[in-house]
Amino acid sequence: MPIWVWIPALPWPLDKEGAMFLKKAPQLDVTTQESVGTDLLVDVRQMSKIYNEGRENEVRALDNISLEVKWGEFLCILGQSGSGKSTLMNILGCLDIPTYGTYLLNGQAVSDMKPSVLAGIRNREIGFIFQGFNLIPALTALENVELPLIYRGMGREERRQLATDALMSVGLEKRMDHRPGEMSGGQQQRVAIARAVAAKPPIIMADEPTGNLDSASGLEIMRQLSTLNEHGTSIILITHDNHLAQMAKRIVTIQDGHIISDAPSKGGLDA
Repeated sequence: MPIWVWIPALPWPLDKEGAMFLKKAPQLDVTTQESVGTDLLVDVRQMSKIYNEGRENEVRALDNISLEVKWGEFLCILGQSGSGKSTLMNILGCLDIPTYGTYLLNGQAVSDMKPSVLAGIRNREIGFIFQGFNLIPALTALENVELPLIYRGMGREERRQLATDALMSVGLEKRMDHRPGEMSGGQQQRVAIARAVAAKPPIIMADEPTGNLDSASGLEIMRQLSTLNEHGTSIILITHDNHLAQMAKRIVTIQDGHIISDAPSKGGLDA
């Protein structure tokens, strides 16, 4: 019986159309942006996500929201459970599509693309970091970081070098041959960060990345994200924690499917 493993960058196989997208999509440079010709990384226009539309149990998880995110921003989407923040993250991360409205990512209209094409976009454009790490227990840190690169069709030597560089960038050069069970929670989350950034995607989505960590490890993870942002990577942090939100540079607060505020944060890592 085959064993199915969920990989954040590519949770389902590509068909021919998706594979074609991966081959033809431009390699984006977050420092220049010439390949897309726009200063907007994310452009959401009057977007809604409705479940059971027209029925008694209709749920408007997102209700006619608009949002712009520029290249190089460190943005936090802040909201409590049931606010719609996870739905918004899933759509921004190309894991779902809206019921109404449009979503442009790097100038590309992705609102109604096929799942296979969205998989190609996720694999190339977005790095994911999750609360639960999502590492494969049987693989070493290096092998976990390499895995999404395999799905990009990358050669062994190139992907091994990218994975090694990514692990070194998060201070895990002495833990590359360790499996998740041999590392602390903070170290596992750093492996997850390395996996997310190895292919140098222009955008990182971090969903409650410190939720399973102690305060010291959580602060270190936020420092890692801040460093990535300083080097040009756009960060979208999703959290319910107001203190954590202050460590971003801009806070978008969502409640009952509506954006109720959008303003600069008051602090930073020392907030």
